[in-house]
Amino acid sequence: MTEATAPAGRTASRGRIDKRRAILDAAFTVFARRGYGQACVKEIAEVAGVAKPTVYNHLSDKETLFRHAMEAAADTVMAENLAAVERLREPGDDLRAALEDMAYRMLLVCCDERGRALRWLTYAQVARFPDLIEAVQGRTSNRLGEALADRLARLSLSGRLRPCDPEAAAEQLLALLTGPMETRSRLGTREVPAAETRAVAKAAVDTFLRAYGAADILGTTGG
Repeated sequence: MTEATAPAGRTASRGRIDKRRAILDAAFTVFARRGYGQACVKEIAEVAGVAKPTVYNHLSDKETLFRHAMEAAADTVMAENLAAVERLREPGDDLRAALEDMAYRMLLVCCDERGRALRWLTYAQVARFPDLIEAVQGRTSNRLGEALADRLARLSLSGRLRPCDPEAAAEQLLALLTGPMETRSRLGTREVPAAETRAVAKAAVDTFLRAYGAADILGTTGG
């Protein structure tokens, strides 16, 4: 069934969803540019290409708009990170290279414009929205940790990693990545060069494999 022949109700519903998504994307852009206090619904409507009343029809007030925009941005970041972790489903013969590739991709997500803005807005508005950190983390780091733990558990069961607590291993690998990047990016306010990002990914994986790598992996590097 094409859009032209689809029932009118379904087409209208899809149009409403698309318009809401456009509003949330525009809102996050404006909040990231202006900060919560200086952002205005009029500018958000202009960026979204809709009338100001349309914004209020979809999201009742500025606070609700901010919360939903942050959640939508967090969901996007999460989807990109999950795609990186999914690459470990078939890591190939070189597990170290697969882990470094995954780590680098996750760091790129962490340090791209959306990722940096998401962290900055979360930190900046924690006093006004004390539950914001929990909401963002629930959509990002918590789900990412669960997905990574699942991949690491499978690698451990197949003998490619040592027997381990996969949740603890995932938490430690993520800490090895995010800790240095938070420092190097100055809490998301500095763009980190690609070469520096790759170096962080490589160092994190090297440390991780010294703790969790099977003997054959360590033997190839003299670790």
